[in-house]
Amino acid sequence: MSKKEIEELRLKYLKNPPEGISKREIKNMSDDELLDMDYFLHEGDDDDEDFFGAEGFYIF
Repeated sequence: MSKKEIEELRLKYLKNPPEGISKREIKNMSDDELLDMDYFLHEGDDDDEDFFGAEGFYIF
């Protein structure tokens, strides 16, 4: 990811910080920390349907 894309991501999170994270913390994050946070915030977005199926997870 380019430096410009990382700064755009930082601005996105500064405008609307995730719950439990302050704007100050986002400003002070390294590029790697910011990318890690973004990854973990979106990690389950696409994987749940593949793992559990379209109907969801059921215990019988």
